[in-house]
Amino acid sequence: MVPAPPAAESVTAMRKILCVLLSAVLAVSALSGCAVQKNPDADDGKLHVVTTIFAPYDFARQVGGDDVSVTMLLRPGCEVHAYEPTPKDIIAIRNADVFIYVGGESDAWVQTVLEGVDNPDLRVVTLMDCVELLHEETVEGMQAERHGHDHDDEDEDEEELDEHVWKSPSNDARICQKLCDTFSAADSAHAAQYAQRCGDYVEQLDRLDAEFRDVVENAARKTVVFADRFPLRYFADAYGLDYYAAYPGCADAAEPSAATVAFLIDKVRADGIPVVFTIELSNGKLADTVCEATGAKKLEFATCHNVTAQAFANGATYLQLMERNVQALREALN
Repeated sequence: MVPAPPAAESVTAMRKILCVLLSAVLAVSALSGCAVQKNPDADDGKLHVVTTIFAPYDFARQVGGDDVSVTMLLRPGCEVHAYEPTPKDIIAIRNADVFIYVGGESDAWVQTVLEGVDNPDLRVVTLMDCVELLHEETVEGMQAERHGHDHDDEDEDEEELDEHVWKSPSNDARICQKLCDTFSAADSAHAAQYAQRCGDYVEQLDRLDAEFRDVVENAARKTVVFADRFPLRYFADAYGLDYYAAYPGCADAAEPSAATVAFLIDKVRADGIPVVFTIELSNGKLADTVCEATGAKKLEFATCHNVTAQAFANGATYLQLMERNVQALREALN
């Protein structure tokens, strides 16, 4: 279980305050004559790209190669739902040539920033605009608090779009093509290089997709259990997997309910599930509880929203993380 953010009511209030602060920062920048100040290294001949999280950060590196300079706003080792932009982050967005973000409620702050950015040349890519969207779903046994909601009567029956769109290789291929098109429009001198690298990378994504399909098609079962958040709706849908989990992908929950814990333990026992998953940057305590009660093995499944500081320093890539997921999924389904 990822260390929990504040309760939903507090998160909503905090985000309202954040929007006010962002507006103030942008207003001060404008009054100070700071519009469109490029980075000190802006004359290095590279396209300057800013992304919010790890997956599009790596996609931008793979498509852009040496022709781009990529900055990730989310600090390595930090959980994305606890992220709040700093004034330095806002300046980085304002000075970028391309800004890439996910969309959805976790990025509610972005619109306020973009409305205040005085950079007519800034190109913006929203990952949720690149793919066919799915709704978040609450499966049997899942504790269903959702990130940033007040849970009033008006919201109770509202279906929330799942923002974790980078969790399937086929979606990633579409996202990379959008990045290629955007980079080429911003930097036509290197369009051929962007197209070549994008094509090569999409081929690797296609091979990854085939690996996952092979694992699932030859598996003894088609069900996975996550004693954690489950930001993998697109992955499960792509490969026809059934799943049980403690929370949806954007849940706010301090502790799992006794009913949720009991359900997961009973499900693992009844179905003989050999592996219980947790996600990166999670404390794993719920998974430990389920595994101790059932004898199942705890494994990590990378969602690629972020990596540890050490992994980042070592040059971790999306494909490396997903190849580990291939092996973990094979063990979980057999």
